[in-house]
Amino acid sequence: TRAEIELGKIIQKAGWKRTSFVITTKIYWSTKSEERGLSRKHIIESVQASLQRLQLPYIDVILVHKADSMCPMEEIVRAMNYVISQGWSMYWGTARWSPVEIMEAYTNCRQFNCVTPIVEQSEYHMFCREKAELYLPEMYNKIGVGFMAWGPLSMYLGDAQNGEKLWIPKGSLKSKSQSYSWIEDEVNKEVSERSATRPHCSVHICVLFFLFLLHLAVMLHLRKDLQDEARRLYDKARDISNLAEKLGCNAVQLSIAWSLKHEPVQCLLLGATSPEQLHQSLQALQLLPRLSTGVMLEIERILENKPVRPPPISTLALRESGVPCGAESPKEEDISMGEEQKESQKISFCEIQ
Repeated sequence: TRAEIELGKIIQKAGWKRTSFVITTKIYWSTKSEERGLSRKHIIESVQASLQRLQLPYIDVILVHKADSMCPMEEIVRAMNYVISQGWSMYWGTARWSPVEIMEAYTNCRQFNCVTPIVEQSEYHMFCREKAELYLPEMYNKIGVGFMAWGPLSMYLGDAQNGEKLWIPKGSLKSKSQSYSWIEDEVNKEVSERSATRPHCSVHICVLFFLFLLHLAVMLHLRKDLQDEARRLYDKARDISNLAEKLGCNAVQLSIAWSLKHEPVQCLLLGATSPEQLHQSLQALQLLPRLSTGVMLEIERILENKPVRPPPISTLALRESGVPCGAESPKEEDISMGEEQKESQKISFCEIQ
């Protein structure tokens, strides 16, 4: 909200024409705010509040940040269509939605004659590639959803074991079981409040102690895997930094240029804490002509994480082989045993004749 207020002051002070710039903002919900979920009430109230803070008659693109599994998709698309029909926004898009959720929204828009989303904002950098390179280009070609990439600067300066400074992808070692559900957070909060107001019994303490030991055992088991993964990331980051030095830039500039080099990226988001940092990031545009095919292949050799689409499963081939859909394919040993059994049956039939 503070960013919208400051941006509104800047626009009013500068006196720019409304047709000379594009404004995007988000409908965001989190556990730290009372404005949660994506109900019709929350969407309309959030858009009206953003317009007041920005001091603008309309917003160009409104992004719905994260899908709400507790709200019907029909309600979301109808609410966004109402916002656009009222003239408060020109278009709407999504942020951090899965391809399945985007297709569900598109299908509901076509079914109820609503305005479809035009853009998906998703993370994309050297260490996060699968969604952006495999699924979003297909959605752009089929339903016209563009790709707004963020994350080329989501790297932090880490310390290696030998004292070197390396750029490591931020969040690459996060727990994959991290919850983003505000309902689950509310339940945990309610449980903690109840336990604080209620006297602790021995059974409750034993259960908590058991859960703590279980969590500790799991963390100790995963610790070695995380250390190995961190070591691999350090090695890759060091090689990327060395390659950036050869090209006469830093790792962040190389990451920005590498992201822009890929065709699926229609828009790239940059963040900066100072004008100098923004100017340094924009200098990555001069690096684009130097990213030849050989340099891109060298980066692929270092990363070794080019996403590959899994091979399609042919139901016709499964039917011809006699394997029902959903069943496991027969092993080679089973096939060889079956052929030997057929041969023995042929031999016995010949002996009978």
